[in-house]
Amino acid sequence: MNYYDKVIENIQDKPKRWLVTGAAGFIGSHLVENLLAFGQEVTGLDNFSTGFRRNLSLVSESLGTRRAEKFRFIEGDIRNAEVCRMACDGVDYVLHQAALGSVPRSLKDPLTTHSVNVDGFVNMFLAARDAKVERFVYASSSSVYGDSPILPKKEDEIGVPLSPYALSKRMNEEIAQVYGNVYDLKAIGLRYFNVFGPRQDPEGPYAAVIPRWISALTRGIAPVIYGDGETSRDFCYVANVVQANILASIATETERCVPWGEVYNVACGERITLNQLFDILKKEVEEKNEYCAKDIRAEYKDFRQGDIRHSLADISKAKNVLGYLPSHSVVNGLKVFAHSK
Repeated sequence: MNYYDKVIENIQDKPKRWLVTGAAGFIGSHLVENLLAFGQEVTGLDNFSTGFRRNLSLVSESLGTRRAEKFRFIEGDIRNAEVCRMACDGVDYVLHQAALGSVPRSLKDPLTTHSVNVDGFVNMFLAARDAKVERFVYASSSSVYGDSPILPKKEDEIGVPLSPYALSKRMNEEIAQVYGNVYDLKAIGLRYFNVFGPRQDPEGPYAAVIPRWISALTRGIAPVIYGDGETSRDFCYVANVVQANILASIATETERCVPWGEVYNVACGERITLNQLFDILKKEVEEKNEYCAKDIRAEYKDFRQGDIRHSLADISKAKNVLGYLPSHSVVNGLKVFAHSK
């Protein structure tokens, strides 16, 4: 039995009350599903601006009535301070996932990105403070590394943000550190690196690359690669993110002594290029799907503004401090995801 398994046993023996913001989203719905499966009481908050009701329906279907009865849902916006206070009432742990993602979206509409990601973040943090929650774990992003060329990415070596989205996530980290100290609220930030997995939306102008490519390949359409395809990413399967959130939440209830106000990389610690990603996905789709993908070639277009050229995480801090150990490698996660479609 590994450390994470012991942690799960612990929370099953002593259930807590959790709030997941962005509960109808891709990552949020996986957090809700796993927490309920572990016997926890969960409140979800979402305004469905980017999340989907079907994600919550799928969670309920997968768990059955007994588990689903421990879920309470609030439809509301984190930009509304009263909604945030209502959601935090009686909660032990907050997992703050609600945000407007996407670099291109933030370049097109920086004002809304700031309003949701920064003002909404402050609302949630202060509501958690007023409710005297035990832990506040929030989603940051690898985009905060900005123009730093250093690889692998270490938490204390960041560059200048390259987009309004990246800036909003950097501001979250600064706010959490200052407010956490001032108001004595235990907060931890998790810098996600290119998370992927089931229920990730393949449609729309801001869809993530992996679900978008799988969708295209299964329909016999050539995926689009921006740039020369040698851009690299440290892709991270969603189960690893669920693990990191739970470990960060219960950190001081185990033998580990965890400093608060810190941020941690959440990734696999390995990278592949977009060209390699295309080859892997094409092979997986061809094996599973009736469409023949072997003759499909990627369509290359110009680099996009605000995109980081290379990304690779150093996950030693999360391993050493939180006990984080990825359950899925990049390739294993891609296989699971491709064959779940």
